[in-house]
Amino acid sequence: MKIKEFLIRFVIVFAVVFVVNAIVVYLWNLIVHGEGAFNWGLSLTLAIVVGIILPLTRAMTSKEK
Repeated sequence: MKIKEFLIRFVIVFAVVFVVNAIVVYLWNLIVHGEGAFNWGLSLTLAIVVGIILPLTRAMTSKEK
């Protein structure tokens, strides 16, 4: 996989995971704790980790075929 492809996939996956995780955490805090609060650190960390892992695993599985 080329660096340009990886960066494009990383940005797309990062954005999707960050937005979805922020919404889920907000709704979780709203329902469970009764106050709408974001956990930006958790959302950012999860988005970075998943943004790196998913493009790499996709590249590895596509090379094996």
